[in-house]
Parts: sequence; structure tokens; C-alpha cells
Amino acid sequence: MAPPSEPAVTDLQGQFGNIDIYLFDQLLRGRIGAGMHVLDSGCGGGRNLVYLLRRSDIEVYASDADPAAVAAVRSLAKELRPGLPVEHIRHEPVEHPSFADRSMDVVVSNAVLHFARDGVHFDAMVAAMWRLLRRGGMLFARLASSIGMESRMQAVGNGRYLMPDGSERYLVDQARLMATTTRLGGTLLDPLKTTIVQDQRCMTTWVMGKA
Repeated sequence: MAPPSEPAVTDLQGQFGNIDIYLFDQLLRGRIGAGMHVLDSGCGGGRNLVYLLRRSDIEVYASDADPAAVAAVRSLAKELRPGLPVEHIRHEPVEHPSFADRSMDVVVSNAVLHFARDGVHFDAMVAAMWRLLRRGGMLFARLASSIGMESRMQAVGNGRYLMPDGSERYLVDQARLMATTTRLGGTLLDPLKTTIVQDQRCMTTWVMGKA
């Protein structure tokens, strides 16, 4: 039952929007909760923010390099969280955040990192998000990978590949993610989990804690 101060929403779509199912899993396990500061880095139109904005006890932040996405999320926030400071939703790239270091408990990166131009850009985005996390914080990332369909990916240079679905993305493998986790001093909160979409792509969930 919704708290008295918050609108009652009886349908799941209305309550959670089109939230990523693996982010929903983190909510179910209590890893995102009351009192936390949560940033959706590369938020797009805000598909993962509906539930969080409805929770008045969670401080919500968002950023995106696309001004249209920022405008859409600000509009969503006006509807679901009137009074949320406009500066919580910023127009900026993932690799150059203006939020304070160690200011977030959770950073969400959903379907963003595979748009990296190359390995240097990928590392810059990850390092920037990691810098924003407090000790004990969590980085939740969902990104395209080659895991499970290595032979189907066609290298085009700079770590980018043409995938079976026809799109071109920067792809990681298990060794790359594990090496990055070790280099940052992070800890996997879950084993790497990869969903193989038949004849299209692989999507890996990478959940890392900051000790």
C-alpha cells in the first residue's frame, strides 16, 4: 500500500513504468531504498525513473547528453515528483558529470556504455560514475557484450563490433569487465549475468560494489 502522502497506483505499469527487469531485481532485493541518493547516468527518457520518482524518500538525480531526454525527464519529474529541484536533472555526458564526488549511493547505467567510441571512452565513463559513488555504493550497469556469441560479432576497430541485429556497438567480454572491476577495487555484488537474444545481441548485467 502506498504511503498516505504519495499517490496510490494500483497497476504495475503505472507504478514501475518500463523499468529494466534486472534493475527491478535490485529493488526487490532491497539494494535501492529509503534515504539513498540515486543517479540514472544516461537516463534517456526516464524509463527507469518512474518508481524512484514516486518514492519521496529517495533522492533522485539524472543526466543525459541529449537535451530532448533531459527535457522529457524534467517533465516526468514535474508529474511524479513536484518540487524536485531542476538541477537534479542535468544536461551532460556520462564521462563529465558535475555532481559531487562520493555523493551517490547508487549509479544506474542502463544501455549506455556500449555507445562508447572506443576503450578510452568506455574507461572514462566508468571511472566518472565510480568517482560519484560513496563507500558502500553500487554501480548497476547493463550493456551489450560479446559473451556467449563471440563468433557472431564482427570487429570493425577500436573495440567496436557489428552485431547480428545490424547495430554497431562497443562490446566487452568477461575478461574486460573483471579486469575493470579489479582495477577500480570494486567487488561483484552478483555474478555477471548475460541474456542472449536469439540472432540479435547479448546483454550483460554488471553490478559492482564500492568497498
